[in-house]
Amino acid sequence: MIRPSALGDVCRTVPVLASLRRAFPGAEIDWIVQDGFADAIRAHPGLTRVIPFARRRFSRVWHNWSAAREWLEWTGDLRRRRYDLVYDLQGLARSGLIAFLTRGRRRVGFADAREGGFLGCTHRHRIPANLHTVDRMLALIEAEGIEPVRDMRLYVPPDAAQWWRQERAVRDPGDRGYAVIAPTSRWASKRWPAARFAALAGHLLASGHDCVVLVGGADERSQIGPLLERAGRDRRMVDLVGQTSVGGLMAVIESAALVVANDSAALHMAVGFERPYVALFGPTDASLVGPYRGEQWVIQPPVDPKRLNHKDAALGSSIMERITVEQVIERIEQRLAGQPAFNPHPAAQR
Repeated sequence: MIRPSALGDVCRTVPVLASLRRAFPGAEIDWIVQDGFADAIRAHPGLTRVIPFARRRFSRVWHNWSAAREWLEWTGDLRRRRYDLVYDLQGLARSGLIAFLTRGRRRVGFADAREGGFLGCTHRHRIPANLHTVDRMLALIEAEGIEPVRDMRLYVPPDAAQWWRQERAVRDPGDRGYAVIAPTSRWASKRWPAARFAALAGHLLASGHDCVVLVGGADERSQIGPLLERAGRDRRMVDLVGQTSVGGLMAVIESAALVVANDSAALHMAVGFERPYVALFGPTDASLVGPYRGEQWVIQPPVDPKRLNHKDAALGSSIMERITVEQVIERIEQRLAGQPAFNPHPAAQR
């Protein structure tokens, strides 16, 4: 399996792994993933081996001899594994090149893979572009005669689970549960105003949550000044922004009572752990890239589908600013009113 990035996409590719494992119960199944995202899948019981792809390191192969040598060793190791079947689930030039370099006997990918990525595959299938990204990947393997298993379950690495148990004993002494707020995004167009997240945090604390946990990347702290200021005044606000590994983030989300997030990896982790969530969407098509089979919990103001462009910061801000705190609170109340008891590994959908 080739699906190196992004983190949210890696999380929602696990149904392909589940499908392949059921189809080939005795096979070795490896997954090439960006090295920083390996935690997202390394504990999955269906996986034989994670093959880390050092994207940042390998990007220097033309300028650094040691990086070039590592790249040659890495690709040589892929060839020596002599794969019978390779799936390019990313559909880009980089993933197509990796597929080609495996020299796998049957290399399967999308016929419309961008950047010429289809050239790395021996077998290409035309899959409708208007499917949700999860269904599109499953359609690719179904075209190869493999029955899809819509099992989105994620698994927390044991060391990360232990870390969070220790942290939680100190930070969350109550028994009413905690809410997770994931307020950041790489794209400015996808960010709900931080001041509104701060107001929402106050409401969550007032409405019965023991604490509110803030998560995000270390380089994203500048995005959420009002939230950090509130966290500095209220010990019930737990600031973990920049303080978790990918596995640690998974552990935090796995046992959350609620997750409120922009369009981000944290949202797709909430789906994978079947945690109650509310998602805030701007200039992206939730029917294609939103939480899988959970669009009813997406808040997205009406917008012309032809104008959706997550690279347009001004457009995105104009959309996200139309989401009010009151709307989010109302959707949260609706979600929690019908949420069943917590079960980290419920029966998989078929």
